[in-house]
Amino acid sequence: MNASTEYLLNKATVAQIVEHLRVCNADFVPPLSDRVDIAGYAEKIANKAVRFEAWSGDTMVGLIAAYCNDKERGIAYITSVSLLKAWIGKGIATQLLSQCVEYAKASGMHQISLEVAENNTPAIKLYKKSGFIVDKVKGPFINMNLYFKGREQHEQQT
Repeated sequence: MNASTEYLLNKATVAQIVEHLRVCNADFVPPLSDRVDIAGYAEKIANKAVRFEAWSGDTMVGLIAAYCNDKERGIAYITSVSLLKAWIGKGIATQLLSQCVEYAKASGMHQISLEVAENNTPAIKLYKKSGFIVDKVKGPFINMNLYFKGREQHEQQT
């Protein structure tokens, strides 16, 4: 892919999110459609999440959706990370994740949480590279967190 990548916030329509998630469906571990109704999930993302999007022309090639609305606890939650297969390895997911982290910090969050399949090695590697740590294993999934103030300060506050 030689086309340029443009990074945008909340540009995609529900239909574009549905299309992107359907194309990426089998790349989720386990497949996204095994866990959610993609159309309903896309609508929830469009209406309630902050979306960090990577575009090449009219095609959304990458998406991170995060909920940054738990002001009381100061915890943001990444609900979805997806990238079109042809765009993997180009630094796009790292860039989108960095934008998400900066947005969460600017929104007053002190932590970002996410859940990832324990056998999704590429995703775990990406999250660890970005400073996330494994907090607990729940069945086939791992909870990972990124603490902005440092884990010790967070634990003292809770």
